[in-house]
Amino acid sequence: MPSYAGPPVATRGEVASTLRLLGYLALTIALVILDHRGGWLSQVRAQANVVTQPLWWMAGLPGRVTTRVQDDAATRTGLIEENQRLRNDMLVANARLARLQTAAADNAQLRALLGVKTSRGLDVQLAPVLDIDLAPGRQRLVLDAGSRAGALVGQSVIDAGGLMGQIIETTPAHATVLLLTDPDHAVPVVVARNGVRLIVYGRGRSDLLELADVPLNSGVEVGDVLVTSGLGGRFPAGFPVGTIAALRPDDSHAFLVGDVTPAARLDRGRDVLLLKSAPPQPMPPADPSRFLPEAAAPAAGAAGTAETGPAASATQSPSPAGRGVGVRGNEGRNAGATDTASAPAKH
Repeated sequence: MPSYAGPPVATRGEVASTLRLLGYLALTIALVILDHRGGWLSQVRAQANVVTQPLWWMAGLPGRVTTRVQDDAATRTGLIEENQRLRNDMLVANARLARLQTAAADNAQLRALLGVKTSRGLDVQLAPVLDIDLAPGRQRLVLDAGSRAGALVGQSVIDAGGLMGQIIETTPAHATVLLLTDPDHAVPVVVARNGVRLIVYGRGRSDLLELADVPLNSGVEVGDVLVTSGLGGRFPAGFPVGTIAALRPDDSHAFLVGDVTPAARLDRGRDVLLLKSAPPQPMPPADPSRFLPEAAAPAAGAAGTAETGPAASATQSPSPAGRGVGVRGNEGRNAGATDTASAPAKH
């Protein structure tokens, strides 16, 4: 074998590879020139992107799902915390609102009490209610004001609506009030419209009083306002007691009995007024049409005329046995006697 065999001879495969490479280069150059001039390759790329877009969306789906789950979990946690915070804020706001409403109610009551004192020129003392007992057989209040504060046994207790009761017991720090609605309490009253004198009794209910032994010819009607008469000296005259809500015959059909709605708000309020003194109140005028003139009455009917006069009205409405004026007892009989004795003075 000679030492120099000449240049290597290319094989057929190498020639084919070289020709393919040259063809690719020529095709690439042609495509670049055509794209530069016509821009059709950009359109092809755009169409290819449209075709491959679902593939890209599917490829990114797991990442998006993971991110969404994380965001939802964070949002839910934040909403739970915010909801709890808002609930707490709402509870605090409701508590403050309830306290403000209570303060507003107390303020309105104090304004009403102050209005009573100013409009009527009363000498009164404000006393807070410490305890209340509204059992059916026991209607009483305990006041946070005793003998050291000037509270006296027998002192009248009022509110913005009218008479509430009287003090029956005192200690240096507290006072016990017997309400009008207590079964052991009675008050002499007059009908503001026509001056008829009657007695109102407690029935053991904070929303109801009893009007007993009303003469059939007294002219008392449903809706009449009852005020204190001042008889017996227990309660000053002219203070509202209640309004007649119903009238009906008693068992004997000789008298009427009635239901009276108290004027005072006996079952609510945090303060009352202790009445020290009150200016004299004029008695309601009697209705002249209720009585027959003596001159017009025939002599033979004198007895009948006497029955329709004031004395008869007074004597036909005695307090039942065992019932008194103020606290039921002997005071009621004394007041009844005073009522009967003073009746002819109206002629």
